[in-house]
This record gives sequence, C-alpha cells and structure tokens, in this order.
Amino acid sequence: MNYEQNTKKQGKVWLVGAGPSDQELLTVKGKRLLSEADVIVYDRLAGQGVLTYGAEHAEYIDVGKHSGNHRVRQSEINQILVREAMEGKKVVRLKGGDPFVFGRGAEEAEELKKAGIPFEIVPGVTSAVSVPAYQGIPVTHRDAASSLHIITAHKKEGHEPDEIPFRELAGVKGTLVFLMGVSTLPFLCANLIREGMDPQTPAAILERGTTARQRKITGTLETLEALAKETKIQTPAIIVVGEVCACRSLEWYDKRPLAGMKIMVTRPKEQSSRLAGMLREEGAEVLEAPAIRIVPEVENERVSQVLFHIQKYQWIVFTSPTGVEVFWSALRQHRVDVRSLSHLRIAVIGSGTARALEAHGMYADLMPEIYDGEHLGAALGEVLSDEHILIPRAKIGNPELIREIKKRSEAVIEDLPIYDTHYEAYGFINYQEEFEQGKTDYVMFTSASTVRGFAQAAKGLDFSKVQALCIGKQTKAAADHYGMQTFMAEQPTLEAMVALVKERKRTW
Repeated sequence: MNYEQNTKKQGKVWLVGAGPSDQELLTVKGKRLLSEADVIVYDRLAGQGVLTYGAEHAEYIDVGKHSGNHRVRQSEINQILVREAMEGKKVVRLKGGDPFVFGRGAEEAEELKKAGIPFEIVPGVTSAVSVPAYQGIPVTHRDAASSLHIITAHKKEGHEPDEIPFRELAGVKGTLVFLMGVSTLPFLCANLIREGMDPQTPAAILERGTTARQRKITGTLETLEALAKETKIQTPAIIVVGEVCACRSLEWYDKRPLAGMKIMVTRPKEQSSRLAGMLREEGAEVLEAPAIRIVPEVENERVSQVLFHIQKYQWIVFTSPTGVEVFWSALRQHRVDVRSLSHLRIAVIGSGTARALEAHGMYADLMPEIYDGEHLGAALGEVLSDEHILIPRAKIGNPELIREIKKRSEAVIEDLPIYDTHYEAYGFINYQEEFEQGKTDYVMFTSASTVRGFAQAAKGLDFSKVQALCIGKQTKAAADHYGMQTFMAEQPTLEAMVALVKERKRTW
C-alpha cells in the first residue's frame, strides 16, 4: 500500500506541542487542532487540562509515557499514528512541551514521511523556559547569562546519559537547563564539578512546574543533591544551573491570592470559561472537567406551536443563562421575529441570567433578591392574577417555582422543556488520583445536575475525600447526598463562588 494509491483515503497527522502543565500555555493553533481532531494520541506530560479541548467525537489514545513507565513503545506509537492516518482521520499527536525539544517528535515525523503520511509540526512552549519563568528564574539575563544550553539528562536503559559535553558546559558563562534529570542528579553535579565548574555556582531543581503544586529547591552545585534527597523531589522536574538561579526578586507565581490551589470546574464546556478565567486570574490552577452536556430540544411541534402563538403569553420566565441562550436559538431555528416578544414582561433567576438576557438587548422586569425558584415563584405570585406565563427551561426543572406560583395566583402556566442535560465523562481524567491523592483541592458545582454528572463520571471514588464548593442549597443537598464535604456560597453567583474559594484558602 503506497501513498499515491491512497491519497483520497489518507488523513493527516499534526505533532502538537502541548506546552507544560498549565493548559493556558497551549498555542492557539494547538487548541484549534484539538477541537477538530478525530483522534488524539497523548501521554502524561501533555496534561489533562488541554485534553478537554478535544472534539466531542474524538477518540483518545493514551500511550502513557512518563518517567520510568513507557506503557507503549515508541515503535508502537509510530504505528498508531500511521494506522489512524491511513484510515483517513485527522490525528493530533499531543506531546508535552515542544515536539522537537527532546520529545522524539523528529522520530515520529520521519516515520510518517517514510509511510507517505502528510504531517505538520506545531511548536509548543518548552518547559526549559516556561518552568523557570513560573519560578521567577530568567534563563537569560544581561548581567548574568548571555547563553542558554538545554541538555537531556535522561538515562538510556539503566545507563547514565552519554554524550553530555561536561568539559565544555563547565566553562560556559550561561545557563544550563537539564531536562529529565532527577534520577541522574548526582552524576550531573559530580561531572560538572570534576570538569572545573565552581561548586558554589547557584543551582535549582524545579518540580511540577506551572502547576499549583510546583516547588523550587535552590542551593549550589555542591549542595543540590543533598537538598533534593532531603525534600524528596519527584518527577517531573528540571534542573537549572547558573547565576540566574539567584534572581529571587523576580518570583511572582506564588504571590497571587489563590496560588497553590487546584480547582476542578464541572460546568458544561460552553459555560466553563468564565468561571475558570476568574479563578485563574486569582492564581488558581483550574482543571475544566465538564460533568454535564447541554442538549437543546427545540426542533419539535410543541416548541413550534408555543412560539407561533407567543402573543397569548403575558410573562416569560428564564431560570438560567442556558435557558436564555437555547430559547434564542429556538427563535432563530423557527424563524420567529424577536419583535414578537415586545409585549412580554420578563422574570429571571439570578444576575447571570439577567446578563445573558441583556446580551440580546432585553432587560428583566422582575428578579428576586434571593436567586432560586422558590423566591421567584413567590415574587411572581404577588403580581400575577390569571395571566398566561411561559417558562422555557430544562426538561427536569425545579418544581418549587411552579408550586409557588400556583399557590399564590390563578396563572395559566406553560412549562416548556427546551433542553436536557446529559452526563459527561472524560476517560483521561483519573478522579481517584485527583482526590484520593490530594492533587485537586476543591471541585465547584453550579447545579445539582453537575453534582450528579460528576458522581457518574467518578464512580468508585471515595466521595468523602471530595471538598465541594456549591452555588446554592439544592446543589449542596445533592453533594451532601453523596457524602462530600460541602461548602455553600453566600449568593448563587460566580463571584460569590470565587469569594468562597478565597475564604477557604484563608483556613489553610
């Protein structure tokens, strides 16, 4: 089978650098390609966060390479890339850091070229530069280092790394960055000193760089080995040698309010970015793990008839931003002119729903001070008599809203389901590792359905290990049901959720 005979069938492979663990350091092109890929071939160093950018239909193949554990041989990875591309698929090979900086990307590209598979290289942010930057270490500095040397210190099949030019490196006045060097640290330090480097040269070992758990151990070339043993440094970590390690005044990462915290956000993918952005702005590491997916259900006769007869309603009620967006989508799909809504009075639950409405040029007439269905129903009951009221919302809606309206008025209610929530699960997220090993500090829930979706995705997890930050009482009740440790925001808003995280941080 040759390339010329299968041009129409063959797909393409993109070797994409994922950067270090901070998913926001993924390039714009890399993010786009993930969202379009049919197959994503990844290993541990790529990080879980960037994998959530993958398309809903994408197949994920874990080749599991990390220090001391190569689950899949390099030759097998090469075969996977060729096989999947031969089937006409768009394949993203996601690699930690940069594909061509000790990532074996060149070997994979050579194999693809040999097989006649089209490919592209998408550079990534290398840990050799980004990890020191997150610890306040500039790899170059006009007064301290005018050159940068990146060296792999990885052992080959149990042997010490070879071909490291220690004599030349010991004499340079620049910065040395050793990747994959934790297990060979004694060998590295001893050889640099033996070849003439000053034992008092500043040096640092940087563990889990660009994550909430990052650590920096600083010393000298002479003391670094003992410090690494004393502090039990683990992989992944890089070693930096040079005068730049003394630039203590440039530390910035740990000075932010939520630095050192890792938080899982479970909102639907299309809604998570605002909350995740607010948390990252305050310094938290965020793992976006959507627990539910919104599925619009507006292409049916009932929705069509309600919209066609929209003039008979006096009030419309929106209970969430999702309800607003799906309703406007329904208007477009059924070609209903927005001017037909001009007679309606509008009630909403919460400032987020009000903002979503305002984005469409409309403003709420009624919003209770306490953002829940019970209080909105009570407020509506005070102003309604026998009007017709339309409530476009989720298929399974909170019964309190309608119960309170009926208790206080003779209103005719059209409870219109326009979307459903389906549980979402990402096979590449190891929930046991995140919570039972303490990698994630808190998980944020913005609805009871996100709690249930999380519980479904994390089957087998000891939920008593989960610290749940909940947006309201119904969400908290759902988390309590599973035995989680629960904390509730003062107001059911995203701003109050972030304030709750800060409050919890003060208890550390």
